[in-house]
Amino acid sequence: MKVGLFIPCYIDQFYPMVAIATMQLLEKMGCEIVFPLEQTCCGQPMANSGFNTLSKGCDRNFVANFSDVDFIVAPSGSCVLHVKEHLADAQNPEAAEFIRTHIFELTEFLTDVLKVEKLDAHFPFSVGWHNSCHGQRGLHLSSMSELVAPHFSKPISLLNMVNGLQLHLPSRIDECCGFGGTFCVFEEAVSVKMGKDRIKDHEENEVEVIAGGDVSCLMHLEGILKRKGSKVRVMHIAEILNSQK
Repeated sequence: MKVGLFIPCYIDQFYPMVAIATMQLLEKMGCEIVFPLEQTCCGQPMANSGFNTLSKGCDRNFVANFSDVDFIVAPSGSCVLHVKEHLADAQNPEAAEFIRTHIFELTEFLTDVLKVEKLDAHFPFSVGWHNSCHGQRGLHLSSMSELVAPHFSKPISLLNMVNGLQLHLPSRIDECCGFGGTFCVFEEAVSVKMGKDRIKDHEENEVEVIAGGDVSCLMHLEGILKRKGSKVRVMHIAEILNSQK
């Protein structure tokens, strides 16, 4: 299985260890990893700010880089959702359609495509889980409390396979952290208050680590934690699932 590894901007620039953990984890699962060196942003920041026409170059570049693989995997629900819903290339419509239907968020790929049932991972810490909005409500990685439907969570099912991990869920499991992309810039005060509320919920569980599937959300929470001098760390789920003794 040839898997194209798509690494979003935040991870590439600020959290490269998440990219490395994702690659190593997929290789452990028997995937042949292809990392196109010419890949860039998926175009989500421009599109979310109302400048969708400025993202066309990103679309064409994405298609050029990821057309020759079986699947595309990224450790970011928001970027994956953007590609699924908006990727287009007038010159290569069939290639764009293939990518839209074959790109997966990491935990989605592990559970739905690779059908992972056990992991050789060890992480002896108290962990709180943060659901990111795009992954939950866009990709349906987990159930939503506002719906009367059976409970499920693909990320949590994977975390439960990790030896030594003590999972503590916040009381408001699917509440937004307040990042919201450009929202944290234009509505800074509201964004920070939402982040503080999220952290308070985890702190009441006395967790050592707040884990998540989108580094954008984790970066927002990490900034608040550092400013208050907290010892709580943030970690992407790929780092935990790839951890060893």
